[in-house]
Amino acid sequence: MTATATNPTGTTATTGDVDDTASVTARVVAALGTVRDPELDESITTLKFVASCTVDERGTAQVRLRLPTYFCAPNFAYLMVADAHDAVSGVDGVSRASVVLDDHFASDAINAGVAARAGFVASFEGEAVDELDTLRADFVRRAVLAGTDRVCRPMLAAGTPASAFAGMTLGDAPHTPDRERLRQRRAELGLPSGDDSPLVVDAVTGERVVDTDLPMHLNRSRLTRVSAEANSGVCRGLLRDRYPETATISSPDSTHTEAAS
Repeated sequence: MTATATNPTGTTATTGDVDDTASVTARVVAALGTVRDPELDESITTLKFVASCTVDERGTAQVRLRLPTYFCAPNFAYLMVADAHDAVSGVDGVSRASVVLDDHFASDAINAGVAARAGFVASFEGEAVDELDTLRADFVRRAVLAGTDRVCRPMLAAGTPASAFAGMTLGDAPHTPDRERLRQRRAELGLPSGDDSPLVVDAVTGERVVDTDLPMHLNRSRLTRVSAEANSGVCRGLLRDRYPETATISSPDSTHTEAAS
């Protein structure tokens, strides 16, 4: 008896023991959910960049990714493929991981480089001069700015004066998913992230933003958030146009299992 399990993103796992492989597949999908588009600061599963994910009875996980356009920036694409490979490789029950980017002008270089763990420079020999750590950190700083707006904007709407933010701590903000997301991004950069840390900090130094600098900082945070959300909308639309079937992928709340002899 061969069983096929379709996980919440519409991807499939095939095995003689559907429950065991389905659980491994679920862990793989959860791991992929931790991988983010560096520019959009959103999960690649939420963005529907995961085209398929299969796990066989030997624990071999095969993941295929797709992006909104053929010419998406290769450095962004490399980060997502490499991060996905690392995430899947670390899943309990996965003996081998293969993560492949389809339909991209640099697919061959990216896929070969990630599989060999060669790094970005070696993968694009003669074209790239630096690894992507600085780029990654820059985008996390942008995520901190956008996250600051997501946390502060509702407080402003509720009547908290902007000047009050200078003396507030992260723990003073309402406990929301946006606050915890901001905390996580700050922690990734080594910035103060405890409840007693300043609510509004410089995304580079981690220093508290003083009241005289707050208006400009909050405005920059708002513009960063709006830009990221606009880019996200464009990418989602381009992906739907490029892959019309994207709209039919199962939602995270649906699970379907089939068995065939």
